[in-house]
Amino acid sequence: MAMSCSPSAVCQTASALLDQCAGFIQALPDQTYSTESRTIRGGTLGKHVRHVVDHFAAAVGAFERGEIIDYDHRERCVPMENDRTSALDAIAELRAQIAALTEAHLNHPVRIRVMLSGDGSETELSSTLGRELFFAAHHAIHHHAMMKAIAAEFGVEADAAFGKAPSTINFESARR
Repeated sequence: MAMSCSPSAVCQTASALLDQCAGFIQALPDQTYSTESRTIRGGTLGKHVRHVVDHFAAAVGAFERGEIIDYDHRERCVPMENDRTSALDAIAELRAQIAALTEAHLNHPVRIRVMLSGDGSETELSSTLGRELFFAAHHAIHHHAMMKAIAAEFGVEADAAFGKAPSTINFESARR
């Protein structure tokens, strides 16, 4: 049965996912964080963390600056890809920014720029900050799943719910 909840529940979900990511990072050995995966070529845990943080930061930061949200033009090779402390600091800052958002902020119209193909063609779309924050949260879950696979490759176990979509958790609990 579907329950109605306020847009602030989106903030709570985003914050919880970032908190879950921080806990995962804290449990990793230093050398594992930036070691390249053999399972997901070119990927490291740190690169996936950076990618997750980038999406939340793009939505919240662009909103705060009154700019168009752009998920595709991101900085790469930044300290958080190799330094767990840098990543944890960025996550803490994002959680504070998200905690400061109000219902009015979440319902505020925003513009997003999306890249449509590898040739760089783009378009702009209308959305709300709440919808974009939810997109970043949903996107994070999929990267958490990849991080879980990479961690397992290095013998590190993650929580069973880490990287699992709410719909999957709901489906599995209904089958019990």
